[in-house]
Amino acid sequence: MEILDERWTMLVIRELLMGSRHFNELRRGVPRMSPALLSKRLRALERHGIVTRRLEAQRSIYELTPCGADLFGIVNGLGVWALTWFPELGDDDLDPHLLMFDMRRTIPVQAWPSGRTVVEIRFTDVEPRNGRWWVVVTDENADICSDDPGHPVAVVVTTTLRTMTSLWRGDLSWTAALRSGLVAAEGASGHRRCLGAWFGYSQVAQSAGRPSTDPVRSAAALRAQLVSFS
Repeated sequence: MEILDERWTMLVIRELLMGSRHFNELRRGVPRMSPALLSKRLRALERHGIVTRRLEAQRSIYELTPCGADLFGIVNGLGVWALTWFPELGDDDLDPHLLMFDMRRTIPVQAWPSGRTVVEIRFTDVEPRNGRWWVVVTDENADICSDDPGHPVAVVVTTTLRTMTSLWRGDLSWTAALRSGLVAAEGASGHRRCLGAWFGYSQVAQSAGRPSTDPVRSAAALRAQLVSFS
């Protein structure tokens, strides 16, 4: 159990459970962890039989062993517990890069139209160089761009980083966010109605039975929280 007590270790395991296999992918998932410490934790997990490492095209591939994969219930359970008992987010918890990276991994590609569909997201409370993102979804892949990919945009979503994070956590439904004005969407009405299905919610939110079944109350609660942090 001591190996799991070490700082950052559970977050590294979470990244591996979410599908990260390369060192740089893991770094993107835990951006505040230094490369040296990440290497140290991966070596420790490998020694304890939780992670395996192999070379593929001269790149290291990290994968969980059956022992490591069996930690899914524990890691997901901790996420549900934190979501339930520590619902408020401080400013330090908000990171557009981390949010968009996390969203990309679980976007339900099968719910999107065939071909290429692009949604632009504009964060009104983030500095301009990090405030615009493009979600590009094809038949088999979802990608996130911080620079304009140059493709036609189906919907432009304008909101705050805090609101988008709350949506991803399931604190708020897309229907409630759109109706309350917390999220503005420009595009064809059919596309706007599909935003909730296109983006879905985080794995932890789904496990916790979110989003809220009371959209009016959840939107009002988020508005009050936004005011308190303004």
